[in-house]
Amino acid sequence: MKHFIIGIVSLAFLISCNNKSKSESDTQKNTETEVKVIESSKDIVKKGMDALFKDFDEITMRAYFHKDYIQHNPHVPSGLEPVIGLLPALKEANFGYTTHRMIQDGDLVLTHTSYQNAMVFGAKEVVAFNIWRVTDGKITEHWDAIIPKFDKTASGRSQTDGMKIITDKEKTDENKTIVKGFVTEALMKEDFSKMDNYVRNGVYDQHNPLVNDGLEALRDVIAVSGLKNNQMHKVIGEGNFVLTQCEGIWNGKPQAIYDLFRVADGTIVEHWDVIQEIPTEMAHNNGMF
Repeated sequence: MKHFIIGIVSLAFLISCNNKSKSESDTQKNTETEVKVIESSKDIVKKGMDALFKDFDEITMRAYFHKDYIQHNPHVPSGLEPVIGLLPALKEANFGYTTHRMIQDGDLVLTHTSYQNAMVFGAKEVVAFNIWRVTDGKITEHWDAIIPKFDKTASGRSQTDGMKIITDKEKTDENKTIVKGFVTEALMKEDFSKMDNYVRNGVYDQHNPLVNDGLEALRDVIAVSGLKNNQMHKVIGEGNFVLTQCEGIWNGKPQAIYDLFRVADGTIVEHWDVIQEIPTEMAHNNGMF
């Protein structure tokens, strides 16, 4: 009898230990799941973009976009339904897209994207920067700027080629500070003497289709065109890539100016941009910023 009781107590102890281990394991799994949710914003954006621009899938869109989706594209009304209303036209046009870069900063995901068969956006092929806000697993807000693709560019580089690999994630804040300083001093205050503080030996690989490599070419274009950033709305960075979203002037007209910079060893070495004129009338009251 004594041995029997000892056996029962031992069995209860083992069950208790197993339950405790299972509870700890479940807690760990839940924690890992929560981390994955935070880190999966890029996946959410990719699935949402696939549904909208590749699969033309209303059901998947409703799964990944919030019903009260806030729109800043000036030509599309706010809300999810107007975007879903575009699906038949996109499908009929055999619309396609390619994402060249994707970076995440907090709840914002930036995509550097080109669209094919994109007459709905004004040209056969266009290049865009998109900013997507992800909240609780759904895309809740969207900003963008779009420009036609150029077949020939001043530098010989395309609007989307160049480095794509994200590195130096531990330097994200440092690189954001560098880029913010450059945009503030050189593009907002137009103090050209400060440019060399941010670009080493004039090495500045340019992807703007109208501007050649180097700082001298950039200075010349600013002087001739009157390009100026007046207000910085967002700075988004991950590792060696940092984007600024600014409001400014070009050729005397108000513009949404998206500049993506690559930083290496503490200096800016490469630049992509999209500059879109801000229309006087929009399909909503949210503005482009």
